[in-house]
Amino acid sequence: MKAIRKCLFPAAGFGTRFLPVTKAMPKEMLPIVTKPLIQYGVEEAMQAGISGMAVVTGRGKRAIEDHFDVSYELDQQIAGSEKEDLLSDTREIMSRCTFSYIRQGEIRGLGHAILTGEPLIGDELFAVILADDYCVAEGDSVLAQMVHLYEEYQCSIIAIEEVPQEESFRYGIIEGETQDESVYRISNLVEKPAPTDAPSNLAIVGRYILTPDIFDIIRNTAPGRNGEVQITDALQSQAAQGKVIGYRFEGRRFDCGSVSGFIDATNYTYNKQNPQ
Repeated sequence: MKAIRKCLFPAAGFGTRFLPVTKAMPKEMLPIVTKPLIQYGVEEAMQAGISGMAVVTGRGKRAIEDHFDVSYELDQQIAGSEKEDLLSDTREIMSRCTFSYIRQGEIRGLGHAILTGEPLIGDELFAVILADDYCVAEGDSVLAQMVHLYEEYQCSIIAIEEVPQEESFRYGIIEGETQDESVYRISNLVEKPAPTDAPSNLAIVGRYILTPDIFDIIRNTAPGRNGEVQITDALQSQAAQGKVIGYRFEGRRFDCGSVSGFIDATNYTYNKQNPQ
């Protein structure tokens, strides 16, 4: 069985729901307490045994590259002080992981962003993390849980969770056959359906394990909703062959693409770090 060595982070979006702060700051660098969202994603990938981090960026995203790089002036300034410990997690990431970057020239949907990352991934199995879906778990990280599931099913795995039916228009929604209480063999995926058209209340969230044939499938996938290339449309081709599994993960997701979800995530994390 092939190991999953790389995780792709689509990070070229504008983050318009957080304007004006995202006018000059990548939304992936928004802090949950003292760490940026994308660092939590990288740490989750590391917990799943992945060390190759591939980031699809865009104009104005240099702060992501700078974050996972040496800052000689800062290091010199805090050398020998208690503040050095504040960078221990970031230094550990830099020592254990490699980072590669590619720019997405135009924003044309998640499917297009994943295809843009193909030169960084090559012809191999890979994971995808959307950093603004901040996931926490008591045991194995969400992505680590999915890696274990891949070992059993050997096909694309997507994370799903129940959402209120009236909110189906915000998500990709799946339809499938139950394999056990948390695993579904997906037969259909619909991008942001109206509540009356949604085939279920099981929504796709920002964690994927994808087989490399997805790149050719995306290349041959016509633009869908809003004229964008949707990963849900591409996954439909795999689902038609029974090669997509949906997994209701153990843990909790915060939608940090929304202001309310970001505040909830910050409060949750602060309280976990500072129990009363």
